Amino acid sequence: MTQGASAADINVFLTGAAKRAYETLAPQFERATGHKLITQSGLPPDLIKKVDAGEPFDVIILSYDVEGLIKQGKLAAGSRTVLGKIGIGVAIKQGAPKPDFSTVEAFKRSLLNAKSIATSGEGTSGRYVASLLDRLGIADQVKPKIKSGGAGTSARLVSQGEVDFVVSGLPPLVGTPNIEWLGYLPDEINSWINFTGALSPTAKQPDAGRALLSFLTTPAAAAVFKDNGLEPATP
Repeated sequence: MTQGASAADINVFLTGAAKRAYETLAPQFERATGHKLITQSGLPPDLIKKVDAGEPFDVIILSYDVEGLIKQGKLAAGSRTVLGKIGIGVAIKQGAPKPDFSTVEAFKRSLLNAKSIATSGEGTSGRYVASLLDRLGIADQVKPKIKSGGAGTSARLVSQGEVDFVVSGLPPLVGTPNIEWLGYLPDEINSWINFTGALSPTAKQPDAGRALLSFLTTPAAAAVFKDNGLEPATP
């Protein structure tokens, strides 16, 4: 497609966890299509508030599965697009002591022994970690140690050594210096979260929005997502 009458402005709501990969892919899409992306990024709960408030958008990309929002009529039927998935893991400041999370019991001990940890807070992985602490029966002891904030906070906290370690997905940490990713939690307490996109049911540019979602599932785009911490996922 060449720039011209067919070019459109596409309003995108973007989960902060996908921002780094998106910032690589967005200019490629704009050059290839002539469309212009107008993007607001934030944590998923904040983006959903915008949807509920009726703020106009064409495409939304979230760090969880949009299927439930489609069933509620908040997103367009048939537009769910899987972009990749992330698991929950542990990272430290380079050179810091490595916590043991090789088993569930070891992970519990590491959490209980830590002076402070970081999570994404109200981000998708942060909400999962909070529920996991309840499940492990250590919420009362560990939740007061958690430090979190807006997009980028957990990476900053761990890279500057302000916490013992971070428990989160990998994408929000990629690109921040002085961070060592140690790997994923044991399977029995891990949660693989789909990153998905969808169209607004009232999108002003539905065709252009579909073109963007299609572009984000190409092999070249998948490689960029993988470089930024997203594993391939089946639709």
